[in-house]
Amino acid sequence: MTSSPVVLITGSSSGIGRAAAIECASRGARIAVHYHQNRGEANATLAALPGEGHSVFQCDVTDPADVQNLGDDVIRQMGGIDVLVNNAGISRRIPFDSLDYNQWQASWHRVLNTNLLGPANLSFCIAKTMASGGGGRIVNVSSRGAFRGEPQMPWYGASKAGLNAMGQSLAVALAPHNIFVYTVAPGFVETPMAAGILDSSEGDEIRAQSPFGRVAQPEEVGKTIAFLALDAPEFLTGCIIDVNGASYLRS
Repeated sequence: MTSSPVVLITGSSSGIGRAAAIECASRGARIAVHYHQNRGEANATLAALPGEGHSVFQCDVTDPADVQNLGDDVIRQMGGIDVLVNNAGISRRIPFDSLDYNQWQASWHRVLNTNLLGPANLSFCIAKTMASGGGGRIVNVSSRGAFRGEPQMPWYGASKAGLNAMGQSLAVALAPHNIFVYTVAPGFVETPMAAGILDSSEGDEIRAQSPFGRVAQPEEVGKTIAFLALDAPEFLTGCIIDVNGASYLRS
């Protein structure tokens, strides 16, 4: 990896993505900051990054053509992509008893397109470039929900379980091309996406799931992502690293 690797982080306008961008930049990387709709937040991430050579890019990860253009734009503007971090994701929490069939279908479609098919398409496009350029790394941001289940949003748990399986499959498929694939599986994190439930009557119960009595800070997950993106041994490829404060222990 070059001394100033280019790291594309999807969904880096806030939350875990922003924390990962700051941490990677502090280690000398140049960051391609990705956003979908909020250019102002993306610019705030850009302004927070140490170092030079960072840029902002817009893309709807559910649009296959847009995904392909994103890779091309980053390569053209920044000279290549050494690391892809598939962080962009959404959740939609609806109790089963209050769901109707249209909501059921819409939830599966929207969440799987964003959380699984988007990363799959982006991984394909970027891995093709990495393979022709000597290799690279892909880091996927999953969830503990992939293992313990998500009864109020089964589409979310399924999308993250699929992301885990995709990452491990690609770790095998891409190893001959010197491309290494890692996955991070956080529990609840103090991000804008989780703010609603953490501020609700369920917040205390969620925090009590960890022996620390709290949820993760974005920086804790961001440091794990940066380690895998820039420093982790190649032989860790295919791993899934839990960052959930012992709130869920899997065998």
